Amino acid sequence: MNELKLAKELIKFPSVTPKDAGAIEYVAKQLKKLGFDCKILEFKDKNKISKPIKNIYARLGKKNPNLCYAGHTDVVPPGNLKDWTVNPFRPLIKNNHLIGRGANDMKSSIACFISAVEKFLKKRKKFNGSISFLITGDEEALAINGTKKVVDYLKKRKEKIDFCIVGEPTNPTKLGEMIKIGRRGSISGMITISGSQGHVAYPHLSNNPINTLVKICKKLNEHKLDKGNKNFQPSNLEITSINVDNKATNVIPASARAQFNVRFNNLHTSSSLKKKINSIVKNLSKKNKCKFKIDFHVSGESFITKPNKTIHMAKNIIKKITRVNPVFSTTGGTSDARFIKKISPCLEFGLVNKTMHKVDECVSLKDLKNLRKIYQNILEDYFK
Repeated sequence: MNELKLAKELIKFPSVTPKDAGAIEYVAKQLKKLGFDCKILEFKDKNKISKPIKNIYARLGKKNPNLCYAGHTDVVPPGNLKDWTVNPFRPLIKNNHLIGRGANDMKSSIACFISAVEKFLKKRKKFNGSISFLITGDEEALAINGTKKVVDYLKKRKEKIDFCIVGEPTNPTKLGEMIKIGRRGSISGMITISGSQGHVAYPHLSNNPINTLVKICKKLNEHKLDKGNKNFQPSNLEITSINVDNKATNVIPASARAQFNVRFNNLHTSSSLKKKINSIVKNLSKKNKCKFKIDFHVSGESFITKPNKTIHMAKNIIKKITRVNPVFSTTGGTSDARFIKKISPCLEFGLVNKTMHKVDECVSLKDLKNLRKIYQNILEDYFK
């Protein structure tokens, strides 16, 4: 089956996280046709924070090296359907572009790799090594029961992956521009400041937590974490919300909360950032006679894969097919590469990302064909 037909079929599944809608089973069916041993792994969260998620690990061959492709079948919600020019789960081709939710993030990429494997196997029925797929249905949301747990499963089974290609859309405007060789870390937090409630006419009898929280937010915003380095842009802390939940105009509230997120480079760890943030909040809270609480959530640490022979090989193939010289980058948000890097070196390369998560998400048919060629050539060179 060619990449376009596969992409269309995958987009038809309304697999909005955590709903699978049959997408994982469909991938397994296509891989079984190619001779893969497929294991559908459904994981549940003990604390029931998220719903059960279906994942798949499929492998063809028993020898090493094992080249793995990683991706996700889940997609973000389509939003207002009236804003789309097509039904987001009934893909159509318009102006040489395939339109549908997941067209570039990242069902088309999965389709390209499956098609690339099929064409590779027609040329090379026997090859010295293995090809595997690690596909999750939990990348766009909490990522609790997805790739993270599949990686733990593989570690327990001592399943070796020698190199992994993550098919995330990495190119800002045209295919071939960018290969991701690392990602910044991400840590989120909720700061709760407790003062004392009272009447606004008698402020001296109360302690307004909003005043302290504003000072804390100002201090966090002004505190420059670093200047970046040759591989990473500067780390950044962003205040994302301030909440008081006070509907009365004549009452000083008892507490106030603020949310923040830090995208950080390899000059920090989540632990070192927790200490810095905790120190700032503690000092200002104490100074203003307030109590504080901080709840942290770490999505992942920063990491970088040093460009090796395989990465340079992929870069040369991308340049040859697209006639664009890709740059190595660590920009953007988090991806499941943050889990995979624990067991394997990896790179990320996929389609153009300028319409991902947007209305009328799309991929050009030319890019679709060229991405399949890139993946196929990588397979052929890797197993020479």
